Amino acid sequence: MTTIDFAKGHGTHNDFVLVPDLDGALDLTEQQVAHLCNRRGGIGGDGLIRIVRTGKVADAPEGIDPDLWFMDYRNADGSAAEMCGNGTRVFAEYLRTRGLVTDDIFEIGTRAGTKRISTVPDGYAVDLGTWQLAREEDAERRGMDSVVQVVGAPSALPALSIDLGNPHTVVALPTEVSLDQLDLTDAPHVDPRPPHGTNVELVRPIGHGHIAMRVHERGVGETQSCGTGAAAAAIATWWWGNRPQDQLDWTVDVPGGRLGVHLDGQRVALSGPAVIVAEGRVELPIA
Repeated sequence: MTTIDFAKGHGTHNDFVLVPDLDGALDLTEQQVAHLCNRRGGIGGDGLIRIVRTGKVADAPEGIDPDLWFMDYRNADGSAAEMCGNGTRVFAEYLRTRGLVTDDIFEIGTRAGTKRISTVPDGYAVDLGTWQLAREEDAERRGMDSVVQVVGAPSALPALSIDLGNPHTVVALPTEVSLDQLDLTDAPHVDPRPPHGTNVELVRPIGHGHIAMRVHERGVGETQSCGTGAAAAAIATWWWGNRPQDQLDWTVDVPGGRLGVHLDGQRVALSGPAVIVAEGRVELPIA
């Protein structure tokens, strides 16, 4: 068996297995990733991040500096994903605390392109880049573009699809449906179903620029937090509220803590904490 180094970290309790692969020699299979993320037989995590140079990643997007550190992100089921907002901060914390980067502002590579990260008092702020409505014509005409059926809600609920480099479907809950009553054990049913799946955010307004959210992540299930999901939830809520220019900073409460979202035109930034909680060595199962 192959033995590898690992670390474990989380951002607002969205947790990840981190695997340093500084020379780019490690080729993890979907089965090995799923084993490492398993909470009973493995280390446990909502996803896995391989730390590797961009030039060593076969499916890295064109145009990224090959010397940048690349966040090779995998969902807990082993499937590759474009990126993860909370994961970028945990990735940044690993890079800085291990001396792999020393600047207060730096860039990383992801499958959704280059992302700029800044240190802030409560952790890190990540420029997630541009966002767009996934089905803009439908959204502008109807105020929604899909419906979502979730266990615990009496009927299908209208939703808005947001593309942040990865797919999100945001549902603003009616007053008679509480966040706590929803059962996210099974994936919510989205119609029309996005071809590559979607993360589903269920949102409850709290006050001016303040929302609470639960999320079901594709390839994972319900998680305690989702960074890009928090950004999508803030964008959708702002968009439904006629896009007020005095409400560009948002507080998003998730089961695992609190995140900040800042809107700037078609760009969005995410801020929040990141912690490395453990490190060690583990044997990989035979692929």
